[in-house]
Amino acid sequence: MKRLKRGERVRVSLNLNGRKLAAEAEPRTLLCDFLRYALGATGTHVGCEHGVCGACTVLIDGVATRSCLTLAVQAEGHEVKTVESLAGADGVLNPLQQAFRDNHALQCGFCTPGILMSFTDYLARNPHASEADIRDVLSGHLCRCTGYAGIVAAIKQAAAGVNGLIEVTQPSRSFPRKRESR
Repeated sequence: MKRLKRGERVRVSLNLNGRKLAAEAEPRTLLCDFLRYALGATGTHVGCEHGVCGACTVLIDGVATRSCLTLAVQAEGHEVKTVESLAGADGVLNPLQQAFRDNHALQCGFCTPGILMSFTDYLARNPHASEADIRDVLSGHLCRCTGYAGIVAAIKQAAAGVNGLIEVTQPSRSFPRKRESR
């Protein structure tokens, strides 16, 4: 990677939601800010700016990544997908989005794009996720409105639609499992 100087602006080119786009950015520009303000992908939300809340989660080359912890210059040449990539061109919601709608898994919606992107990656890699697995991944996201029950039910519904193996029932508790310290 080229060494950059403070204040120097560089052209950052990437593939955003299937379109090749480029804009200038300072080396210190966060990917979340670059996506929102330079490229107009406003579905990516910025919450904590410390990688804790998960609202800024996007996919980089298919892997869920906190865009508030990633510099725009690090995305040079990569494929970046935001929540805007999920619905079809005709506006039809993808199965995960539809499950969120069916289960009333959002209220204010601020955290929703990050959760959708995390589980787009996770369910692609783990289609047979258990409720405990879902809660473990969800523990990396903060939601102040829903109490998580609808979110867990939605993810289970989406997973069931993908593989037909997960029984869709109401979750037994309303908060995600805390990660155990290792």
